[in-house]
Amino acid sequence: MVVIEPAALELLFSVLREKGYRLVGPTIRDNTIVLDELSSPADLPIGWQDTQQPGAYRLHRTEKETYFNYVVGPQSFKKYLHEPRLTLFKAIKDGHAFDISTPEDDPPAYAFIGIRACELAAIAIQDKVFLESTFTDPHYKSRREKIFTVAVNCTRPGANCFCTSWGTGPETTEGYDLVLTEIATKDTHVFLIKSGSPQGKEVLEALPYREADNAMLQKHQELMDHAAQSITKHLETDGLKDLFYQNLESPHWETVAQRCLSCANCTMVCPTCFCTTVEDVTNLTGTEAERVRRWDSCFTADFSYIHGGSIRKSTASRYRQWITHKLASWQDQFGTSGCVGCGRCITWCPVGIDITEEAAALRKKHLVES
Repeated sequence: MVVIEPAALELLFSVLREKGYRLVGPTIRDNTIVLDELSSPADLPIGWQDTQQPGAYRLHRTEKETYFNYVVGPQSFKKYLHEPRLTLFKAIKDGHAFDISTPEDDPPAYAFIGIRACELAAIAIQDKVFLESTFTDPHYKSRREKIFTVAVNCTRPGANCFCTSWGTGPETTEGYDLVLTEIATKDTHVFLIKSGSPQGKEVLEALPYREADNAMLQKHQELMDHAAQSITKHLETDGLKDLFYQNLESPHWETVAQRCLSCANCTMVCPTCFCTTVEDVTNLTGTEAERVRRWDSCFTADFSYIHGGSIRKSTASRYRQWITHKLASWQDQFGTSGCVGCGRCITWCPVGIDITEEAAALRKKHLVES
């Protein structure tokens, strides 16, 4: 692990751009930290911090000019790998027939700036879904092969974070090309940086750095320990799959449904949810058509529609489907949970439904009834 100055971030951006990467990372728009293309480190949310609670999100300025002193926002890097809208093919009328064409799939190479440990864990989960299951998604594969990750260790987790329950943070331990730890004290503002791949090592060698002394390494460990200890939200994962399978008919789902709006916010902000639908769209003259794949949600009534109607008509059944898949049946499908503890579903739920509290309530009710 070595040390770079904040000024070296400009060179880091330049080196990555020279290697053909388009840089995407956190920036501020509409009073929210979102993900977008970055032209320089000045686009980062310098000096900004967020406060998150169930159903609440606020940004505010701080005295420190830190670059990464925030928690994950409503968007995840998933949108660059599993696109929200993708044209599968087009059909153009030619006389009495149609010419069918498939758009060329040549996505750009992205460098993900500021990606967190929980989000890298989410990408690893989506790798299992799109690359390591029965079928490979060629669109995801072509994008995934081109990314470069500049991760950032979390030194200030939010109130809704529970990554320690899954072992997915706050420290980044795998899946990165480079990882940064921002150290900002009264007298010092530097980044500890470490490479995690040959590509990362090559980029790091292009930067001006110095070796980290013992005091700096100790400070890094103190920050990581403090971050882990500051996470107070917890999800009991032992026996979680069996808990949900044994309570498919629990009255608890009706209790949750009294608050749930079926708005699908939790699935839209989730970095692992992958449900899609397919639409056929034509122009007004009927001469052109295209088939489009777009994100969908198990919270919509149409998602479970089969011949004769929807098989999950109630909000209770849709919430049960989502949380049971996320925390239980996902394990049977892909050998892993579908949750990484990022807390987005809690923050961006309009009524503040907390996945950790609902799992705990179900467990308590199950123990009482057993």
